[in-house]
Amino acid sequence: MIVVYGIKENLNPIKSKLSDVIHASMSEVLGLPEDKRAHRFLPMEKEDFFYPSGRTDAYTVIEINMMVGRKKETQKSLIKSIFSKIENELSISPIDIEITIKEQEPYQWGFRGITGDEASDLKYKIKV
Repeated sequence: MIVVYGIKENLNPIKSKLSDVIHASMSEVLGLPEDKRAHRFLPMEKEDFFYPSGRTDAYTVIEINMMVGRKKETQKSLIKSIFSKIENELSISPIDIEITIKEQEPYQWGFRGITGDEASDLKYKIKV
């Protein structure tokens, strides 16, 4: 699951394209199929969104939640791919993008009435 935060006036107009860009990286780097897109956008009022100096109102935070198992190199590749695609396709500088990956054990995920460690029918690999 991915959660994206940004100032609403800047985030709302690009939500669809940003979702496409993020998922393209998730597919290319992690092998996620198209139907595994789970993105949540949280547009915020400017007065409720504090960010570091030197950033613009395009500042956007992307939190990626995933099961433990991806290698360090894979995770770094994913982050760099997202930076590159956002800059190339949305013209947002990497200085205005913050990406975090939060990993949880498979037993800490619940979907379709089971936990992640009980799922045997995933159409993508976790150990990449």
